[in-house]
Amino acid sequence: MEGMTEEEFDAFYAAAFPRLTGQLYVFTGDLGEAQDVVQEAFVRAWDRRGRLIADEAPEAWVRTVAMRLAVSRWRRAKRWLELVRHSPPPETTPGPGPDRTALVAALRQLPEHQRMAVVLHHLCDLSVEQVASETGAPVGTVKARLSRGRAALARHLAVDEADESAWREGGRVG
Repeated sequence: MEGMTEEEFDAFYAAAFPRLTGQLYVFTGDLGEAQDVVQEAFVRAWDRRGRLIADEAPEAWVRTVAMRLAVSRWRRAKRWLELVRHSPPPETTPGPGPDRTALVAALRQLPEHQRMAVVLHHLCDLSVEQVASETGAPVGTVKARLSRGRAALARHLAVDEADESAWREGGRVG
């Protein structure tokens, strides 16, 4: 089979970039970071477009590369932050709504493998088998990660809701 033409790649990019950026945003919790890693993954895909075949899930390949880039960047950033102990600058653009913010915050508290399984399965709509294929983990391991990840998310989100209810019921000063 022959790889993608430039026109096919352009159409693939136009269709997949927004979807992948949304998926990586939920994974990273940072829209700018999500856009950067998806863009970098597409640059790498462009370089190998002769080997990418439209019928053989190029979006999964780009998503996997973007997630690996995000994890790598996160690890580098974490090491750097530990060295300089510097807090990030305040957000200057309006962020997502409170529900999405709560979900992203809860997802960020999950271990990396659980977070990746939950994002791929529940937000990218991949089957357990597809998640196993993309992550290189056995199906049973993916099922365990999903189960543990859902349980942890439920706990994190329940705590957030309880905090919010207590705040409302406690009467805020103002």
